[in-house]
Amino acid sequence: AFKAAVLIQQWYRRYVARLEMRRRCTWRIFQSIEYACEQDQIKLHNFFSYLMDHFTPSSSKDRDFISRMFVSGESFKEAELEKYCDYESVEVPDSYTGPHLSFPLLPDHATALLEAFKQKQQLHARYVLNLLHETRKHLKQLPNISHVSTCYSEEVTVCGDLHGQLDDLFLIFYKNGLPSPSKSYVFNGDFVDRGKQSLEILIVLFTFLLIYPKEVHLNRGNHEDHMVNLRYGFCAGLIAMSRVHGKKILKMIQNVFCWLPLATLIDQKVLIIHGGISDTTDLDMLEKIQRNKFISILRGKKRKESNRNVEIREINGESKVEADPAGNEAAPSLSLEPRPAQAPSMANRLEFSRWVRQTVQEQIEWCRRLADISDSEEEELTYSSVVSLTDLDGPCWTRQEEWKQILDILWSDPMPQEGCRVNTVRGGGCYFGPDVTGKILEKYNLQFLIRSHECKQEGYEFCHNRKVLTIFSASNYYEIGSNRGAYVKLGPDLVPHFVQYQANKTAHTLTMTQRQGFTVALISRVEESAFRALREKLFAHTSALISAFKAYDKDNTGRIMLSNWATAVESVLHLGLPWRMLRPQLVRSTADGMLEYKSWLNDLAMEQRSQERIQSSLLEVIYRNRSNLETIFRIIDRDHSGLISFEEFHQTWKLFSSHMNIELTDDGINDLVRSIDFNKDGNIDFNEFLEAFRLVKQSQ
Repeated sequence: AFKAAVLIQQWYRRYVARLEMRRRCTWRIFQSIEYACEQDQIKLHNFFSYLMDHFTPSSSKDRDFISRMFVSGESFKEAELEKYCDYESVEVPDSYTGPHLSFPLLPDHATALLEAFKQKQQLHARYVLNLLHETRKHLKQLPNISHVSTCYSEEVTVCGDLHGQLDDLFLIFYKNGLPSPSKSYVFNGDFVDRGKQSLEILIVLFTFLLIYPKEVHLNRGNHEDHMVNLRYGFCAGLIAMSRVHGKKILKMIQNVFCWLPLATLIDQKVLIIHGGISDTTDLDMLEKIQRNKFISILRGKKRKESNRNVEIREINGESKVEADPAGNEAAPSLSLEPRPAQAPSMANRLEFSRWVRQTVQEQIEWCRRLADISDSEEEELTYSSVVSLTDLDGPCWTRQEEWKQILDILWSDPMPQEGCRVNTVRGGGCYFGPDVTGKILEKYNLQFLIRSHECKQEGYEFCHNRKVLTIFSASNYYEIGSNRGAYVKLGPDLVPHFVQYQANKTAHTLTMTQRQGFTVALISRVEESAFRALREKLFAHTSALISAFKAYDKDNTGRIMLSNWATAVESVLHLGLPWRMLRPQLVRSTADGMLEYKSWLNDLAMEQRSQERIQSSLLEVIYRNRSNLETIFRIIDRDHSGLISFEEFHQTWKLFSSHMNIELTDDGINDLVRSIDFNKDGNIDFNEFLEAFRLVKQSQ
């Protein structure tokens, strides 16, 4: 009996080990594909940024188009934004049966909202715009780094990425309780994208923020970014949800996002940031940056950066006058400080009063330019602008330096190795090692860091000798059963206590024995989903794979060794996956250890063609470029109408033709756009856009 028990135990351990190995391989596939998609997004954005930097507008219309191409929110001044998003002009019909809001908000409003969203009801656009208006007003008064104390509440709960998964937020509130004066929350960014209920999550969080402004704190994540939202579904979902007022809501949300604080400090000992840090992270600089200038962190420095650099050099006394390339002396853009004219005699009170007003106005104008505040936008002083104006004697940073500070804390990831290097996997931010963590903690007298940004199988993970804690709150992120969500609670002792969960209604009703079988079924389901996504990725690179395989097939036999197959696949996809381990799931084993790669690729094509009746070579291109095409379409569609107007297409094509040195007249562009407009309705929808791309590829 004892030997039998040991044998059963060995079998069971082997079985569990195999399940864990399958789970880890599946995880690697999902994560590699996700990060490759983020790389594509940044590459695409860099391409458009390059076009913009090297495009010379020929008219005021071109300049206006270029200035608004990426971040339409910047084209609205304060008063214009208020007028455009005026909630009072939106009427609530008598037939509306959803929740109602009145300001100032009360806890009952939050409870009613939660119940309404559980019943799949929507909040009317008037109330959404009103809520965004009040939220923006509140956020503008907050510092860049929020400060939380455990002295005033029993504990502080920190939640990670939610990504539009409202069921996870409901589960957190069910397990941990709603925000209240005795229960503080920090939500660490990435509230939107990917999930289907991003707007509902924003509404709930903003409502609690206004009800409990001292107990609820929101950090900005890398997905609170207009350019990222264009690719990952939030923009499209919002417009589809509200055709009439969706554009106004989106415009307001873009502006609200740029006012979100960048970090939170608990008891001056625990720093909470969305992504991570770098070897140049400077909390003092982060405190003083005008965060609202960066509507999209992906944008990097603007074209006016060169002018800003001239100003900084002059402030530092390095240069007073710049000469242009032609040798002509240019006027100084900003003197060190305005020198007032000599004061008139006190005897002439009117003249003296006029001199005082002029001098004060010059000083204010100099301060505004130094702090990079637009003089065309008359708005109240915010916390960050006050900090900037009161610290004029301190160091002056370029916009590029400020941008990198924010990019690093929103996009970076920890690594086990020492040092700090560029995050080539995501395409943005950096990888920081335990030595970088130690230096930052020591410099600012911190105990540890809490960050999010990375999906973890158990919902949380420690690294860097337990000095960096990753918390991720979106369960079932890749697929049902792929991961748990978690949140962490900190009391006055700052010892973290974790709560894990999985928002899956089916699993809650199962017995323990049933759950074992359910877990195995889930792993199989998640595994199949991962390999399906990987096969799509392989199929999308068929042409490149054939070229890579032929490098190992010198005699053109159509066969290569399986070991060479793994090397060739990695050289094309660059996903960093253990291809030899994954090979049995992707390639049929052969007796002689050789692979007929053409028949294998044909099998991949057949699998994809069974889903879409399109010629194989065209389908490959569509699979490889669909996300980029959708993003390009949304960039061109500046008003988020779901349609590209002839004017929008005309301006964009001028940008492309300028970059590619293609001579094309206005009549030629008009003929082109009319040929793409298949149904002749005067606009181009995404299907027409995709069909034109397909026809061009087919003709090639």
